[in-house]
Amino acid sequence: VKFAESGGGLVQPGGSLRLSCTASGTIFSIYRMAWYRQAPGKERELVARITTEGSTDYADTVKGRFTISRDNAENTVYLQMNALKAEDTAVYLCNAEQIRITALGPDYDAWGQGTQVTVSP
Repeated sequence: VKFAESGGGLVQPGGSLRLSCTASGTIFSIYRMAWYRQAPGKERELVARITTEGSTDYADTVKGRFTISRDNAENTVYLQMNALKAEDTAVYLCNAEQIRITALGPDYDAWGQGTQVTVSP
C-alpha cells in the first residue's frame, strides 16, 4: 500500500489546517486509520484514530480542537485541526491498521511518510 499525505504547512497560533491521507494499492479493507505525530526529540504519539464503523479516539491534548474522519470508499482519513498551538508542531504521520487485500486476510499495518505541521507566529 502507498500513502498520499497532504495538508501540512506553516500556520499561526489559533489557526487551522486539514490533513488528508489516501491509501492506494490492492486494498480490500482497512480496519483503523490514524494520525500520529512526532516532534523533535520526542516519542511518536497517537493524535487520533478512527475505525471502519466510525468509532474514534483522541489524545487528551487535542480533544475539542481536532476532528478525525474518514471516507471508507476512498480509503482516506482526514484530520481537521483547529485552534492550533505551538506545541502541535510536529511531523504528522498517517497509519493504517489491519489492512487486508482479501476478505480472509492476512492483516498488516503500514505508515505514511509524514507531513510537517509548524505552528508559529
